Parts: sequence; structure tokens; C-alpha cells
Amino acid sequence: MKQAKEELKHTVTAYLAKDEAGNYIIPRIRQRPVVLMGPPGIGKTQVMQQVAKECGVLLLSYTITHHTRQSAVGLPFIKEKEFDGKAYSITEYTMSEIIAGLYQKMEESGRREGILFIDEINCVSETLAPAMLAFLQCKTFGNQAVPEGWVIAAAGNPVEYNKSVREFDMVTLDRVRMISIEADDKIWKEYARNQDIHGALLSYLEIRPNNFYRAQADVDGMQYVTARGWEDFSYLLRSYEKMQLPVSEEIVYEYLHHKEVAEDVAAYIDLYRKYQDDYGIEEILLGNVKPAVFARIYKAGLDERISVVNLLIDALMRRFRKVFFEKSVTDAYFDFLKTYRRRLSEKEQDAGEYMRQLSEWEDSFDARERDGFMSAEEKAQKKRLSVLLKEGSPGCESASANEAFSYVKGCFDAQRAKLEKAEEEAGFSLEAAFDFMEEAFGQGEEMVIFVTELAVSKKAASFLAECTCERYLSYSGQLLIGTRKREILSELADR
Repeated sequence: MKQAKEELKHTVTAYLAKDEAGNYIIPRIRQRPVVLMGPPGIGKTQVMQQVAKECGVLLLSYTITHHTRQSAVGLPFIKEKEFDGKAYSITEYTMSEIIAGLYQKMEESGRREGILFIDEINCVSETLAPAMLAFLQCKTFGNQAVPEGWVIAAAGNPVEYNKSVREFDMVTLDRVRMISIEADDKIWKEYARNQDIHGALLSYLEIRPNNFYRAQADVDGMQYVTARGWEDFSYLLRSYEKMQLPVSEEIVYEYLHHKEVAEDVAAYIDLYRKYQDDYGIEEILLGNVKPAVFARIYKAGLDERISVVNLLIDALMRRFRKVFFEKSVTDAYFDFLKTYRRRLSEKEQDAGEYMRQLSEWEDSFDARERDGFMSAEEKAQKKRLSVLLKEGSPGCESASANEAFSYVKGCFDAQRAKLEKAEEEAGFSLEAAFDFMEEAFGQGEEMVIFVTELAVSKKAASFLAECTCERYLSYSGQLLIGTRKREILSELADR
């Protein structure tokens, strides 16, 4: 999946590259559509969304199984035309719903380039199959061409996962770029840690990596576990926790559709919560470790020890996420402040300058949100900053430039103090965690996992780049993070 994402990014960049005259370097006819072929639920659509965002282009997605031939190709209508002096009735077609969607997207955003993504491309109906082949080969729907500047991508499932699959013939295969992808728990966990997937599920997959993706048919029908299932279940699990609702095996099975796995996960979630209470994770991060905790951890089995490590990581990540959030808000606030000061430099008073800049700032963020370039986290940051900027308005338009800037800077300083407090708390908790890890595990395999998890999280990496932790630097330099961790988890999986 990681390689496929990189290749997609390279493809978008190459297909949209232009020469000095403004023409696309790779002619349109030579821009082969990219088709991701892999098992269901491993994140093909998610990858496409990430690629569009990181490349800064629009994304329009369609699941082709939801379309009829009429919506994809257009409706026929009779039109009169004259040939050699004689009038004839001919059939033409209205614009495809999909092509119309592209033009509407461009009109709304003011952008001309993007990715047209067609999901379940090889599961079309009999009547729509010829239109899909023409789309891949000629980049058209009916008599309407996909606009220039749009990269065509698609995704499909291998025949063993879907009875409705239609195999591509050689003519079609010779006109597309087929990328075969498969589930990879290590790559997904990097993504999952940065997407705030529930710590209990990540901890479970450390111990049972073979249960990350499963698909098998037995007497009870198809049983399966997918990456999509883990992520969707994580949202429900967090919601249930807030409401203090029990999580039964039946509920887990609704997301992880494999009886043995669902039973195992439900039992582990109960155990994970018990460990959290028994070990007093929050007390550990405050530096208050009871002697009984060490007595228990010395006698615990490997599964329990790894669960405790992941509980510590999960609690630390909450602190790192808070720091990351406050830093993002503070940085954006600072950029706003710099622009505001520059605008005031040639003025004697504010005279509404602050509110004009705030309006422009909100408009620019609204445009990014409308075009799909903002994550849920970025939207939350924008909402928080919007509140702070409105609360920090100088208010009186007749205030002098110095008075207005001084007031705004005071509000910014309050936000910066909030960031510093979050960094201080996270730094203290990290040092307390290392104290516990050294006392409990020394430089054993648990420390390898602990340091590795810190290394793969973007939020943790961002914190460690700003707030140096000498013990992290020392351990990450001493321990063979990637190799050692893979060996440990491989041994664990065999037990």
C-alpha cells in the first residue's frame, strides 16, 4: 500500500507536468489510467484521498456499481441534421452525469486539475461493461471526453473476493497501469497510529498480527476481517467508551466478521481496560508508581507486558496530540499576527483592518475545506483558531495601530502559554514513562516496541523535534528499531 501510494503520487505529478508553453508533457493519449487491484477493505479509496490532498489536486469519486448505463453515458435524444442537402434524424446523447460532475467541481473550486476515481471498476453490469472499457481505453463516457488535467484512476477486487467481477481482456490491460496491492499490517499501523485508531486495537494487533486481514469461506459462509473494519470499529469503540457502554462479542462481529477473531478481540478489550485500571497508567505518567505494580509486571507474561507498553503509548499519544493541536493553532495564529502587523505598518489606526483580514482568512480556509483539502483535525484547528481570532479582535476601529497590535499580541501570548503548558505536561509524562520502562524492562524487547512506537507517530516525532528527550535519542540510537521489532513480533505470533 505504501509503495502504491508513492507510485500514485509520482504518476499524478508526471501526468500533470507541463512544458514551457503550458502543454502537458505526456500526451493525453499516453496517460494510462492507474488501476489498483486488491482485496476489499484494505484502504484503496483512503489512499486515493491522501494522494489527492498531498498533490494539491481535486478528487471526484464514483462507485460505478451505483450507476446505470444512462447515468454514466448519458440519455439518448433525437436531433435533426442535414447531410448533402437532406435532413436526417440522428441519435445523440446528453452529457454523462460523471462528466457533468467534473465540470461542476471545477466551476465550484476554480481549479482545473484533479483525479477522477472510479471504484469497483470491474464489477459493472453487463450493459455498462462496454462503456467502462471505452472509458479506460479512450477516456470518454459516451460522446463526452474527460476534461484535460484530470488523471484517471480506478480500483477493483480480484475475482476470488467478488462473484460479480468481470476480468479485463488483453486489449484493455494493454491500455492501463495495473498495480496489485495486498494487506500489510505494519504499513497500516503507521497510518493507524497517526489516525488515532484506538490503542486497544493497535495493542491487539501487536500480539495477533495474523488477524489483521483474513478472508475465508467455511460452512457458516464468508468470514472476513479488513482494515476498513478495524478503523470503523475504532470510532464505535471510542464512542462506547465515552458513554461507558459494554462492548460485546456480537458488536465486534458486526465490524470484524470472523467469529474467532471477534471473540478474541472482545475478550482482549476487557483485559486491556482491566490492565489500565490495575496498573494505574495515569499515575505512572505522573511519576507515582506503586511497588505492587513493579511486583506484578516482573511476573507478567509477554502479552500482558506488551499490553502495558501500549497503554503507556496510548496515554502519551493523547498528550502529544494535544501539543500538536495547540502548536498548529499557535503557528497559524502567529502567521495571522505577522500579516496583521505588516498591514498596520503603514497605517495610523486599525480602521477595520483586523476584521477584513479575518474575513479573508476564513474565506481561504472555507475554499480549502470545500475542495476537500482539510482533514477533520485541520477543521477542528480552524474552528478553534476562528474563535480565538474573534475573541482577540481589537474591537474599537478607531484604536491606534500600536494599541490594536498590542491588544492582539496579548491574546496571542495567552495561546502561546497554553502551548507551553501542554509541552511541559507531555515532556514530564514522557520522562516518567521512561523511568517506568527502565525499571520494569531495562533494554528488553518491550523497550524496543516502546521506542519504535514513538518513532513511527508523526505527532510524537513533531513533539520530539521541538522538545528534546535525551533518553529517547539514546535508546533510538542503540536499538535496532525496525529489525528488532519485527523479530520480536514474529516470535510472539508463533507462541
